[in-house]
Amino acid sequence: MKISKIEYKKLDEVNRMHRFKLEVTPKRQRTILKPLTWLISFFETRKRHLKITRIGMEGLKKPYLLLCTHHAFVDFKVTTMAIFPHRASYVVAIDGFINREMILRNAGGICKRKFTNDLVLVKHLKKVVNDYKDILCIYPEARYSIVGTNAILPESLGKLCKYLDVPVVVLNMHGNHLSSPVWNLQSRNNNITADMTQIITKEEISKLDIDTINDRINNAFIYDEYKWQKDNNIIIDNPNRARNLHKPLYKCCECGNEEKMTSYGTYLKCNNCNSIWELTTIGELKRIDGKKARFSHIPDWFEWERSEVRKEIENGNYKFEEDVYIDSLPNSKGFYRLGLGHVKHDESGFSIKADLEGGNFELLKDPLSTYSIHIEYDYFGKGDCFSLSTLNDTYYLFPINKKNIVTKLHFAAEEMYKFIKNKKKA
Repeated sequence: MKISKIEYKKLDEVNRMHRFKLEVTPKRQRTILKPLTWLISFFETRKRHLKITRIGMEGLKKPYLLLCTHHAFVDFKVTTMAIFPHRASYVVAIDGFINREMILRNAGGICKRKFTNDLVLVKHLKKVVNDYKDILCIYPEARYSIVGTNAILPESLGKLCKYLDVPVVVLNMHGNHLSSPVWNLQSRNNNITADMTQIITKEEISKLDIDTINDRINNAFIYDEYKWQKDNNIIIDNPNRARNLHKPLYKCCECGNEEKMTSYGTYLKCNNCNSIWELTTIGELKRIDGKKARFSHIPDWFEWERSEVRKEIENGNYKFEEDVYIDSLPNSKGFYRLGLGHVKHDESGFSIKADLEGGNFELLKDPLSTYSIHIEYDYFGKGDCFSLSTLNDTYYLFPINKKNIVTKLHFAAEEMYKFIKNKKKA
């Protein structure tokens, strides 16, 4: 089934469908597939002049855990070249398995539903390092970077590292987001680089506490694509380079309106106060009226929006309600549209309810069970959406009336998690 296709099914029909078999033992990457992955990755990264800097990697032997930053689809090809000529197993989100489950399993793919606690997955990961003695690749940010900066990482990552008991390496990539930002996937083919650093040795992993491990990982994951672009004078002169920039920069920093931002060509505009910014070839925002831009750096604007959402939550003013289309992803065959539902998000967490053909639907997610959420912009032509998962299904939720809202919702999920957690501690 094409991902872009909208196929309606009754709730009871979907409930009877087989689920993706997360419990199936992961396969070691087939030897026959190794040359193919190398060949594809070589040509893609060569034209972008990939340069990999290795730090503290001397004498390191597999198995080890490779934690990778996540920017764009080219990440996987960079990772393949970084570990060449070794094979690896990869944790892949279930939507990556659509229409290619067999080949992904044989290529070493291990399925996960995003932002869920999956104990079966942990056993699979242990098997990779203990039995297969292979490299284990994880992209712990669990989604492409929204504006080229690092995302929140799960607190359980340090605990996983202790359990696996192998060296930890971080692959921090640069230029990948710039080549096809998640809000505008048109390829720019700029140069890319990567830093591959062993941050925890085999001797250290048993001695370090979980907090120290998490600190090392978080510090190694810091990146800023737009700073990197400026520091390295990476010129991107694509005539549509600002198209859809209003999706992450949804709130005007001049008038505060959240509903009137738009973008086109090389420009970002607020249709409420008529402020216009140009995205320069070096990745900076400049006002076209000559006035000094409040935010010339995209990530600064992005984090200001986060702070505004945090204020709403702390002041008790935040509440989100919206009608949504509900798409179910029970397995690797594709999505099934269940119908129309209603979502609420506040201090109680997420609540999705619907009276559907084939039964009543309800999904409740406590705020402490969602330290973040996955969002997509214009997902295969079906619109902006966010997803929530259980171990049995993943639901893609498409807002109907409110436009350009999913970035704020992603901020709200993360800030609500922190707010409730701190509130309970207090």
